[in-house]
Amino acid sequence: MKQEEPDLDAVIRQRIRALRVARGWSLDTLAARCFLSPSTLSRIETGHRRIALDQLVPIARALETTLDLLVETEDEDVVIRPQRNEMRGRTVWTLAKERAPHNMTVAKMLIEEKLAPRDSEEFASQGGVHPGRDWFMVLSGTLHLRLGERDILVEAGSAAEFSCMTPHAVGAHNGPVEILSIFTQEGERAHLDD
Repeated sequence: MKQEEPDLDAVIRQRIRALRVARGWSLDTLAARCFLSPSTLSRIETGHRRIALDQLVPIARALETTLDLLVETEDEDVVIRPQRNEMRGRTVWTLAKERAPHNMTVAKMLIEEKLAPRDSEEFASQGGVHPGRDWFMVLSGTLHLRLGERDILVEAGSAAEFSCMTPHAVGAHNGPVEILSIFTQEGERAHLDD
């Protein structure tokens, strides 16, 4: 059985209204931001006026989104079946089909390798630096975060966010640790493309 095509105009109208309401904006507020009259905007949202491209562009800009996102129709499977990628004592599952907004990547990681002691020879090879920010939440276990001169233990249920311009490395502490992580584009290259 073939899936019915969505009414694109109706989808666009719903998105405009939903984005406006989510921002807490009245029709007057959005109308002022996109240089349309409130009555025109109201008729667009309710379907009493056809949506013209020359109106969609300023509406999208005022709603801080793109025209592509306003008119996009999703006919793909929404379930993500992440592929397992094993490397250097960790297993990574990338949890998005495409890069998330703001060039972020979401990944689940299982880390089994410990960090090298600070007085060992292999210590020097741990602790990279790159532009961007990293964020993670520990799902299970305890993560050993080496951030510059500090050694921090992050337990299940806690999260950490930091600038990647500080030398950093992560490892397991007393057994495997599972984390959910969000990387900027630079962080993805540094942590997932090895």
